[in-house]
Amino acid sequence: MNLNELRKENEVLDIFCNLASIPSPSLKEYKVIDWILDFCKSNGIDGKKDNYGNIYINIPAADSTKEPIMLSSHMDVVGDDSPVNIYLDGDFIKAEGRTLGADDKAGVACALKLAKDIKTGKVNAGGGLEITFTRDEESGMSGIEHVEFGKIKSKYVLVCDADKLGQLQISGASYTNAKITVRGLIGGHSGIDIGDKTRLNAAKLIAELIAEFPQGAYYTDETGVITSCNIGAIVAGGIQNSVASIVEQGIKTNDYINEIMKKTSTNIINTLGMASYSIRSASVEKENELKALMQSLVDKFNEKYKNLAEAKIEFEIHLLPFERANDDRIEKVHTLACEKAGIKNDISSFHAGAETHIYCHNKNSKGETFMPVLLGLADVYNMHSAAEKMDYKTLIKGYEVIKNTFETFNS
Repeated sequence: MNLNELRKENEVLDIFCNLASIPSPSLKEYKVIDWILDFCKSNGIDGKKDNYGNIYINIPAADSTKEPIMLSSHMDVVGDDSPVNIYLDGDFIKAEGRTLGADDKAGVACALKLAKDIKTGKVNAGGGLEITFTRDEESGMSGIEHVEFGKIKSKYVLVCDADKLGQLQISGASYTNAKITVRGLIGGHSGIDIGDKTRLNAAKLIAELIAEFPQGAYYTDETGVITSCNIGAIVAGGIQNSVASIVEQGIKTNDYINEIMKKTSTNIINTLGMASYSIRSASVEKENELKALMQSLVDKFNEKYKNLAEAKIEFEIHLLPFERANDDRIEKVHTLACEKAGIKNDISSFHAGAETHIYCHNKNSKGETFMPVLLGLADVYNMHSAAEKMDYKTLIKGYEVIKNTFETFNS
């Protein structure tokens, strides 16, 4: 069976293929926004665009005693605005020579299909359905930052943006940078002054300090890695003249490290060393514990080298964590929905950022803090690359899961 035949047989596949065929790089989603709004209009779905270009869909409740639930996906993809020619290769949908955009048009397709099935009476509206489609998730998450949270009625938000069918990710890591600076108080000549024990080399000292810091997974639980620490770079030593030479001469190379090392100064007792770290954590408590440990090691260093050298550590928060909620309603609902579809779900934590991180720090129209989860509705491989592909059979099953989830939530 070819792709056109499959599209005729299955509407969620047809919706996905229509969406995937429209290029929509971050902040250039105009054509896909128009297509979605036309789809809504053609099917009697109340879909509106906000001032930033995000789309909000509202399907009223059939039962006022029940509460609504929201689906959220992003419309932009990694890639440019060149044509997207999709084709079928075995069980996989691919795009010729570029990203497919299944991240996150698989989520958009399933949400639109559910909205249509509710409007046509194939699925009972229950307590109502809200849908948000955002712009610019891939490059800056500016779309979710512009969502009018105070107009949303739902408390539970299913962010349909994970990359494997059956995934239910209930927490996600923050992103914090740590910068460590070590200064030797007295420098000198590596020959003449080398015997002076008050002249300490900052390159050696920062190596000593970071050897004490944790590296890798710091805390894990049954859902995976919760808190981690990773060194990004170390800069120390007599590299100033070497870097200046590269800049002045306009040297272009793919191997700047070796180019810098060719002209490093070894006749200096260095007075400056710096290192950068990333800290990720799905737990504020564990992140604070890790930061306190790193600060204590810096304090211990400063006690040891008082009046000879000094170190400091600075933390810069880039993304707040998505912490696990005490409410496990969606976990139970999703487990039952997957069982009904004949698959087993995988409840876990993910060690990266997503729009869940923004939702969980905002409130709905009732003043309730959102309770988001990250959901997988299809198996997507090699995301963000020209080799990206999606197993079309899993998308069909993924729609079954999201429909079952909506119905079970309303049961």
